[in-house]
Amino acid sequence: MEMDQKKYWDQAAFEKEFTTPFQMEIFKKYVPEISRILDIGCGYGRVLNELWQEGFCKSCGIDFSSKMIAKGNVLYPHLDLQETEMPFAVEDNHFDAVILVAVLTCIVEDRAQKNLVDEIRRTLKPGGILYINDFLINEDERNKARYNTFEKKYKTYGVFELDEGALLRHHTKHHVLELTSDFKPIEFERVVYTTMNKNKSNGFYYLGRLSTLY
Repeated sequence: MEMDQKKYWDQAAFEKEFTTPFQMEIFKKYVPEISRILDIGCGYGRVLNELWQEGFCKSCGIDFSSKMIAKGNVLYPHLDLQETEMPFAVEDNHFDAVILVAVLTCIVEDRAQKNLVDEIRRTLKPGGILYINDFLINEDERNKARYNTFEKKYKTYGVFELDEGALLRHHTKHHVLELTSDFKPIEFERVVYTTMNKNKSNGFYYLGRLSTLY
C-alpha cells in the first residue's frame, strides 16, 4: 500500500537534501529584486534562502508538509514560510512571480496539476512570471521499465512509485507547454539533474509570462 504523500514528505524533511539547482541569473533577467515572489512547495526554504541572499526580500514560501516548514524555520528563521494547502489564502493578482521547483513531479494527476496552475494564474499579476524546475521523461531501461509498470496502475506514462513510498511523475515537454498554455514561454532549457536519491534524470527549467488578458 502506498504511503500517504503528506506523511512521506514529512518524513523526507529529516532524510532528504534537495539538489535541483535554481537558475538564479536567468530568473534575475526577468524578475527585479523588489518583486513579490511566492515559492509553492517551498520545502524547507532552500531556494527562498538563495533568493533572500540575492536581495529578494519580498518573498514567501508555502508547503503542505508541517515538518518541512518546521525544518525551514530552524534553518532560515529570517524567511516567511507557511504551512498551507490549496486553495491558497492569497488575494488575486498579488504576486509578481511564482516558483515551482520539483513540485509538478509530486503531483501525478493531470487535473490536480491544472488546478495548481489555475491557482497560480489567480494569484499572479497580469504579466507575472512563472518559473518551473522539474523532470522530463528518461529513455534509459530502468526508467522505461518502471514507467511501463506503473502506467497500468495510474494510466499515465511517466508516473512511478519509489520503494520508500513516494509517488512521482516525469513529463514530456509537450505536456508542460500545454499545462502552461495561458503563459507565453520565454525560456525552456533541457538539463540533467541529480535527484534526491542521487540518480541522474532529464529535466528542464521554464519561465513563462502570464497573458495580460487575465
